Amino acid sequence: MNGFINFFKPSDMSSAYALNLIKKRFKGQKLGHMGTLDPLASGVLPVAFGKSTRLFDYLLDKIKVYRAVFTFGYETDTLDRGGVVIKESKIIPSKEEILSKIDGLVGSVLQMPPKYSAKNVGGKRGYELARKGVEFELKPKKVEILKIELTKRVSENSYEFLIECKGGTYIRSICRDLAYSLSTYATMTSLEREKSGCFTKDNAFSLEDIVNNFDEEKMLILPDKVVDLPILNLTDTEEGHLINGRKFLINSQNGKYKVFSKNGFIGVGEVLKNKLNLTAYLKD
Repeated sequence: MNGFINFFKPSDMSSAYALNLIKKRFKGQKLGHMGTLDPLASGVLPVAFGKSTRLFDYLLDKIKVYRAVFTFGYETDTLDRGGVVIKESKIIPSKEEILSKIDGLVGSVLQMPPKYSAKNVGGKRGYELARKGVEFELKPKKVEILKIELTKRVSENSYEFLIECKGGTYIRSICRDLAYSLSTYATMTSLEREKSGCFTKDNAFSLEDIVNNFDEEKMLILPDKVVDLPILNLTDTEEGHLINGRKFLINSQNGKYKVFSKNGFIGVGEVLKNKLNLTAYLKD
């Protein structure tokens, strides 16, 4: 089976644990998930079957949409509600004060990842070292934050935000940085990913749906439907040359394409100087 399932991960469950439950349902199938969600978080978690896992590199930079709640007045070591409180403040910003700082966090910015993250540090995950009390430093990473919208005040010290960003952005870090800009502390207490590229909350399926009521025709998204690239059609001769590793010329502009033959979607390729390099081949 090749393709994707748009899985809606529940909160308080790790992405790896959720995927293992799905793997038990589809024994013998190769599966992978795109874009890990923290255990605290719920939301869209695309799961790929078979050779469709080779398309992840073309989906990671797609726009993601999150709905998050930031609670002001304290900061935990994990920057979310699952951690231990390490800093406190009596300063709770007003809506107007928050709105005055949001624009400063939008754009192409250098963001410091949380220490409790999957960032690789000398061959170890950051969260593994942090749990052991090992001191280490992470380097800031350039991320792209497209929009931060304050949607409502949830309680006396909590606000809800709608955030659009590219892959690699940590919402917990946005929470921390916003609080610091307001001379206080904050912790992310709720997070839901509503969109990841073409995968949205509205067309996602629950764990119960996938494990106990799987319907391939209804739930499986064909791999060519998730890649937003122009189409390149190969002739029978060109397909034969491609399969046999023979060089041939392509009369198309330089760039990346969804490649099709008479047998359907082959994969993703890049044309450079009239030569096609198939970078993600989905056939046997």
